[in-house]
This record gives sequence, structure tokens and C-alpha cells, in this order.
Amino acid sequence: MESGGSFGAPLRCRLLFLAACWAVAATAAGEKVLPPPSNLSYSFIQICTLNWTWNSPENISSGCDLEYSSDILIDEVSQHKNEWRKSLFRVTDTVLNKEMRFKVRSECKNSNVTNHSPWVEASVPPKGVPGTAAVGLSCVWHNLEYMLCTWHPGENASSDTNYTLFYWFDGLERHKECKNYSVSQGSFECAFSFTFPQAANRYPAISILIRDDSENVMPVKFNSTSIPSVDRNSKYTFQVRAQPKVECYSSKFYSEWSEEKSIGENPNSAFNFLLIVTIPLIVTVSTIILLVYLKRLKILILPPIPDPREILKRMFGEQNEDPQWLVTVIGLSSCSGHIGQMTIEAES
Repeated sequence: MESGGSFGAPLRCRLLFLAACWAVAATAAGEKVLPPPSNLSYSFIQICTLNWTWNSPENISSGCDLEYSSDILIDEVSQHKNEWRKSLFRVTDTVLNKEMRFKVRSECKNSNVTNHSPWVEASVPPKGVPGTAAVGLSCVWHNLEYMLCTWHPGENASSDTNYTLFYWFDGLERHKECKNYSVSQGSFECAFSFTFPQAANRYPAISILIRDDSENVMPVKFNSTSIPSVDRNSKYTFQVRAQPKVECYSSKFYSEWSEEKSIGENPNSAFNFLLIVTIPLIVTVSTIILLVYLKRLKILILPPIPDPREILKRMFGEQNEDPQWLVTVIGLSSCSGHIGQMTIEAES
């Protein structure tokens, strides 16, 4: 033990000596340690939402482009949610049954060289008896009308443990408590009505700051599209409809189409309208002319057969004008076998 103590003292002296040398070298090089933010604290906005605030460090040069880097750890495990911002606050979700630690530091950009301060940390201790928190929490949104949540009791929870489910979403002023509880074979469940309010601006604007060492930033939604080739002499009409992602709920149905939006002009629209009006008119006139022509052609090819009654009337009319007209009719009688002669004289 004495030899170990005698060995540890020189080693501790060497480490202190190296640290002192590094401090002297840093001072000689003119580097200054950036002071960290101060008065780091948090407050609950909602039951599961925290607002972390801090104050800016003092004695910062005017040429310093000051930013703040922050990160979150759950049970000493980083969540890889590092953010850079110029504001003096950050809103995060919280985990009530685990220890949550938040850390922030100031960073100064000057002449493409970044200096940063030491981390300042604050933690939120877990609430409740360890091992009694609900496990396996799962919520399903049914038909966009109500949500059903199920969970199992913690391993250290007694048989008479009761759980209370609170919920909150953006647009709701205060969190609410679920009332419809039931227990089946050791599994808890609760259902509550869940519909978003009809608001024009439901989600606030998101501001993203990208640095050289930032992770890849991917868009979470697309509100634009592009067409590879466009005809200048054509008119295009666009409509948009939406379909939910699988993460929201499974559905093969789309929303209704949006209102139409047209761009470009069709120079042939007037000509097309003229064709639509002219072609039926030409066909109609041509049909009428053709029917009249066919009727005359039919008269020439197939003249009408004269009516015998009209001929006889004309014949008898002409003979009635002659007073000396005489008609002799010779009749045969098959019954008596007599042949006679009868004369009819017409008088004027």
C-alpha cells in the first residue's frame, strides 16, 4: 500500500504538471476559454413537454457569432438530438419514468474557427416508485375518431395498482384525462375521443440550421413537384390529393382532389371551338341538300304510275262534249245462248 501511494503521488504530480503546461501554452497562444451559458432551468409547458431556458454568457466580444449547442440524454444514453440555435430556449418531450438530462454549451464562430464552452447540465429525476411504470404502451387511432391505448403494469407494481392516462396534442389548451378504463387479463386499456381541431395553421413553422458537422436533414413533407418537359403551346391543369402514411394509419383511400389550377394557354382553343360549331352545321346542311337531291332523282328514275281513273275521267269528259257520240255494246249471254245487239245513243 505504501509503495502504491508513493507511486501514485509522482503520477498525480506529472498530470498536474502537464495540465499546467497546457494551460500556459494555451494562454501563450492567445486562446480564451468561452464562458458557458448560465441559469439553465426547465418548466413544464404540458404534462410531457419541457421548456429549457438559459442565459447568454457575459463578456462576449462583438465579433463572436454566438450559437448554442444542446443535447438530450435518457438514463445516461445520448438520444442523438443535438441542435444548434441562437435562441435561449429549447422545447423538448420528456420521459417521466426515466432520468432525463439536458446539456447546453455556447459556441463562437470567428474567422472560421469554432470555440466552445464547457457543457452546462440539468436533469429531471424520474417520478414514482421504480419498476411500477406502465410498460408496452400502445395506442391505435381508429377511423380518425377515437384512440384506444393499452398497456401492462410494471414488474414491481402490486395487483391493486391503478394507472391514470393523460393525453395532450398541439391545439389542446390543457391536457385531459382518459375516463373509459377497463382491465382484461392483467392488461389495461382506455379509449377517448381524438379529433384534431379545425385550424387553418395547425403546425408552427420549423426553422432548421445546417452546419458542416450536422447530420443529414431530410424533408418530412413535400409541397411541390416538377414536370420534366412542358409544351409551350399547351395548357396544363393541376390538382393535388393526399394519402396518409403507414405510420399514421393504414388506408388505401385518397383525399378529395383540390381545386384546379391552370397554367399556360392553348392557342388553338378558338380554332377548336370554331370546328366544334362549324362541322355539325356543315353536316346538317349537307344532309338536307342530299335529301332534296335524292327526291328529285327518284322522280326522274322512277316516274309515278298514272292513275287509270284520271285517264278515264279525261276520256269520258272529252266524249261528253260530242252530241253524236254512239256506243254499241255487243253482249253475250251464256245462259240463253242468244246473241243480241244493243245501241245506246247519247243526246246532247
